[in-house]
Amino acid sequence: MSYRELLVSSSPVFSGYQRAFEESDYVILGVPFDATGTYRTGARFAPLAIREASLNIETYSFRSGVDIEDLKIHDLGDLHVAGEVEETLKRLEKVARELLETRKLTVFIGGEHTITLGIMRAVGKNTAIVSFDAHLDLRNEYLDVTTSHTTFMRRIHEQLRPIRIIEIGTRAVCREELEYAKKSGIHFITNHQIFTDGVEKTLRTIKKQLANVKRTYLTIDMDVLDPAFAPGVQNPKPDGLTINTFLNLLCGLCDQRVTALDLVEVAPNYDNGTTAIQAAKTLFEALSSIEKTKRQ
Repeated sequence: MSYRELLVSSSPVFSGYQRAFEESDYVILGVPFDATGTYRTGARFAPLAIREASLNIETYSFRSGVDIEDLKIHDLGDLHVAGEVEETLKRLEKVARELLETRKLTVFIGGEHTITLGIMRAVGKNTAIVSFDAHLDLRNEYLDVTTSHTTFMRRIHEQLRPIRIIEIGTRAVCREELEYAKKSGIHFITNHQIFTDGVEKTLRTIKKQLANVKRTYLTIDMDVLDPAFAPGVQNPKPDGLTINTFLNLLCGLCDQRVTALDLVEVAPNYDNGTTAIQAAKTLFEALSSIEKTKRQ
């Protein structure tokens, strides 16, 4: 072994356990894109912050009985983003399509929520989207912009027509979005409904919606959590989910049908690292739960 192999390490890789790409089952791709923010900015710093957090939390999941150390993960690094939205989405679509063809489960770490549009262009229409988010993101435009973190879900519905869109944790909407969701058959479950029904009943409701679906895509906006648990997000809203409720719902939906997933909207500059730690833990739990279903 040479000294460069013994004494030199690459920049932080997610979880700290790096397998060769060819032998990996899971691939991590950072997307440090943050161009359409309308309140706080800084999600471009999240991929690095979440990777650093992932190196400093324990890897065993009591929910699944799986240790992240045992997963075959390869961290590719970060996408070379552009300053312009559509160019970045085109680059992301090309890389995402190539990764999907390998049948490795890819985790995309944003970045702002607009990146989901680029990824879904690669995933295609024969997939249900399950979104954890305080917002519906169904506006037609916002501040004269039609492709942004506030409109991407509407663009996905219009352009790609996924089998189903289910949004979980909704608590911040405008009338235009409510009308569009109703007209378009987009199902959403509010925080209030989750608090009333509890985790188990909520999971039964969601699973019924997904009963005949063969592929799912998970997208996680960390503002689904209450700011008490995740203060460092781009658009925080009060009255959100607790971390325990959120993880129980998320892990209940992590099965062998998950094609890919993303985690977005962490703004590390707005807290002391708490939100990045929650994000890393979220990805650990999601991947562990998916791995558990594969082993079963």
